[in-house]
Amino acid sequence: MSSEPPKRKQAAPQSSPPRPATTQPATLEQGAGQLSIPELVPIAEFLEQSLPFNELPRPDLYQTVGKIVVQYHCRGDVFNRQTSEKGLRVVRSGAVEIRDSDNKLLDRLGEGESFHIAGLNAERGEVQATVIEDTLLYLLPDVAYKYLREHNRQFDRYFSGQRSRRLRRAARYQPEPNTMMQEVRTVMSTNLLTVSPQHSIQQTAQVMAQRRVSSAFIVDGGQLAGIVTDRDLRVRCVAKALSPGTAVSAIMTPDPQTIESSDTLFATTLLMTRRAYHHLPVMHHGELKGIVTTSDLILARQDDPVYLVQHISRQHDVRGIKELVSGMPNLMVQWVNSGMRAQQVSQILTAISDAITVRLIQLAEEKLGLAPVPWCWTGFGSQARGEQLLGADQDNGIIISNEVQPEHLPWYAQLATFVCDGLDACGYVYCPGDVMATTEEWRQPLEVWQQTVRRWVGAPTPDAAMRVSIFFDLRSIYGTSSLCDKLQKTMLKQASKNSIFLAALAANALDTRPPLGIFRRFVVDRDGEHRDSLDLKKRGVLPVTEIVRLHALAHKVLAVNTDERLKALAENKHMTIVDSRNLIDALHFIQHQRIKHQCGQILRGEKVTNFLNPRDLPKMAKEQLRDAFTIIDDAQSAVRQTYRAGMG
Repeated sequence: MSSEPPKRKQAAPQSSPPRPATTQPATLEQGAGQLSIPELVPIAEFLEQSLPFNELPRPDLYQTVGKIVVQYHCRGDVFNRQTSEKGLRVVRSGAVEIRDSDNKLLDRLGEGESFHIAGLNAERGEVQATVIEDTLLYLLPDVAYKYLREHNRQFDRYFSGQRSRRLRRAARYQPEPNTMMQEVRTVMSTNLLTVSPQHSIQQTAQVMAQRRVSSAFIVDGGQLAGIVTDRDLRVRCVAKALSPGTAVSAIMTPDPQTIESSDTLFATTLLMTRRAYHHLPVMHHGELKGIVTTSDLILARQDDPVYLVQHISRQHDVRGIKELVSGMPNLMVQWVNSGMRAQQVSQILTAISDAITVRLIQLAEEKLGLAPVPWCWTGFGSQARGEQLLGADQDNGIIISNEVQPEHLPWYAQLATFVCDGLDACGYVYCPGDVMATTEEWRQPLEVWQQTVRRWVGAPTPDAAMRVSIFFDLRSIYGTSSLCDKLQKTMLKQASKNSIFLAALAANALDTRPPLGIFRRFVVDRDGEHRDSLDLKKRGVLPVTEIVRLHALAHKVLAVNTDERLKALAENKHMTIVDSRNLIDALHFIQHQRIKHQCGQILRGEKVTNFLNPRDLPKMAKEQLRDAFTIIDDAQSAVRQTYRAGMG
């Protein structure tokens, strides 16, 4: 079969496309939430999976389907200001290009995407849409289109701004995770010890020791009369020299405060904190069902990242840290399933990485003694930016005060070995490129680091540009942070004034393109281990961080985190607010898909990777991912325009 489009008798003038064959809209009857006309069902099913029709309530969607006009257009047909039929056009199959008056390509639309020529002209000036392969369109006439915009806020908002608004709404997942909102019955202990008021103190203490519990309930006639704890035995009995034969009711807390089993852990924690309780009876419809202790609340928060960070700092060896963080992949799944956003997950994982690094350094100092002169442990790359995810390798170095002497250097080498070996044991594998403090080149006095930076900037070789992509994202993790600050200022000063160096960085930022081909189709690996997949980190995340780093260096932005850099660039008028938000939203969406994909791999027991088969995504997620990649492509075009003079 020929791949050529059907031949047409005569090309129509660009201002007036040929009248296409249409199927007239049928009258729609709606019954029991279903379409009564079979021919309209495929249209409804298609629109239900297309943005922004998926935002419509089903009755509104069905009424809309009845107004759709199906049109066929041949390659070369044009829609512009003179096109007589006004309305929203949805691409059912085929492809359409949108270009401005200078013939600059603005967008390529494929299946499920829509355009409204009058709206585009109002927003961008003179815009023209051209059919670039035989295409089937669904036309929603202007009257119906405007009605939907007036009566459905989400539908209207879709057409009121940039692609990133769609991405931003997609990034608004469930509410913030809060394990403290679960019911207290989920953590209470049901191993209850009950005694009568007539039991002696000694009898009660003996039974508590046998059962290995820290409290006993005094029950009289089936009703809770009081509670006795270890503290009561010490303070009210032993300290006052009461006879062990005294009735336990003499030292109990009568009519103790209780809490309902359906109350939240948050309410329980608040009550116990305010009243300084360590034990709290749990009731259900007036009947004693359990007890919750401060230890139970601590255990309930073990999936809380704050708990994890705190307990890392209390470990006494590498083995303890390793065991504590061994369940981190499953914790990440819990956080994501609870609704935590991608940027928050990466911030938490970075905080955990920082805590492990700090504790390893402290353990090394206990072994080696204090450092001979001031120094700073520095994190590079994603750790410096606060954007780490699972599977991150090590990127670190040591900046030493210029007063260091040759005899001091072995101390820093030993510390580097201990810390890097410990990080590897805890899951942060050695850097394949040896960008670690164990490498002498990255364990130097401040003045040597500064000389290295000047050399890189002065002779911007491809190797130097590659190293910059790691070393120019830096942050103090431990030690004298002013050493790191001084090195960063040197980097910004040297880079911002050298257009040739910035051009070399621009070339590096443009080296990896987002994985979109013609007609916005995904470009995937065709063979090998990751066949039919694309690398979300290499093809999505890294281009954004490289573009933003380039702008930050050029304009002396001190921030290191990508979001903070973009906000600073917009605040200081070095980037438009729209472009800044677009890149933030694109990055967040890609990171979200990356994290969701990794969570699925964890649950399936697979190796965690950054490779995603786009066919595994729902239709709307595919479109949103295309939007994100298109934003990156636009940002790379802006880099090419801004820095091309230095590129020669």
